[in-house]
Amino acid sequence: MRYELTDLRLFLAIAQAKSLSTGACAVHITASSASYRLKNLEHALGTSLFVRNARGMELTPAGEAVLAHVRELFEGVERMHEDVGRFTSGLKGHVRLTANSSALNGFITPSLGRFLVLHPHVDADIEERQSETIPAAVLAREADIGIFAGETGVAGLDLHRYALDQLVIAVPPAHPLAREREIKLGAALDFEFVCMNRSSSNFLFLRDMAQKAGRQLRVRLHTHSFEAVLSLVEAGVGVALVPRSIIAIAPDARAITMLALAETWAARELNLVVRADARLPTFAKAFMQSLLDDPRVAVTREPPASE
Repeated sequence: MRYELTDLRLFLAIAQAKSLSTGACAVHITASSASYRLKNLEHALGTSLFVRNARGMELTPAGEAVLAHVRELFEGVERMHEDVGRFTSGLKGHVRLTANSSALNGFITPSLGRFLVLHPHVDADIEERQSETIPAAVLAREADIGIFAGETGVAGLDLHRYALDQLVIAVPPAHPLAREREIKLGAALDFEFVCMNRSSSNFLFLRDMAQKAGRQLRVRLHTHSFEAVLSLVEAGVGVALVPRSIIAIAPDARAITMLALAETWAARELNLVVRADARLPTFAKAFMQSLLDDPRVAVTREPPASE
């Protein structure tokens, strides 16, 4: 179809003014030029859009139909300019992410902090959930991005491998288990645990694994952060189930021994998901890419060097 956005803008101006000359003036062209453009538009569409009468330029039924589309089109153009204008001085927006506690504390928080510093007009909502609930939450539009451990059978999602982590048992160096290189969870369950808070996905996972092993989880206390958990383990209060990534980013070298777990579930593959049909705004795409591209995260996805 051989017409331009200017022709449609002229058509809208004429329809609103019910006058060719007034419409031409509104788009800053001469009446003769407006008449030529209007004829060209009508020829391209294959129908008359106006009839002339004593009241001026009246829309034909076809013109009424075109008017509805042209108004919608220019509303879209205005929204486009508004959206683009929001990014002229940097990314702006609000992103929602949900993740399990291991991903959130071991990998996401440092990446998130750097991203928000670089983009001061982007805000974020971060929510911790159990891994098995996260894919459905993203599909239900409760979050833009989800990061969870394991696999999912939820359809309608785009999945990206995010990071590899390992759950370990942390004990003080003088602990009876400290001499072991690898243990089963049952051996650790003979001792009292220091755990994250009762709603933490880390605690809920540990509780579920103990129940599956037919054992009772003995919790000496719950605390608010992995840093507090490690501090209490170091002090000899109890043992803990923690991600290896948490110990790697601990601010100080702690007197803690990490014991590998001879459990298939101890190897944690973390996946990032978004809806397959999501049209993520620029700032959300940039945030997702910053999570995936963080060197400390990306290196965990690399195969170990052969000896």
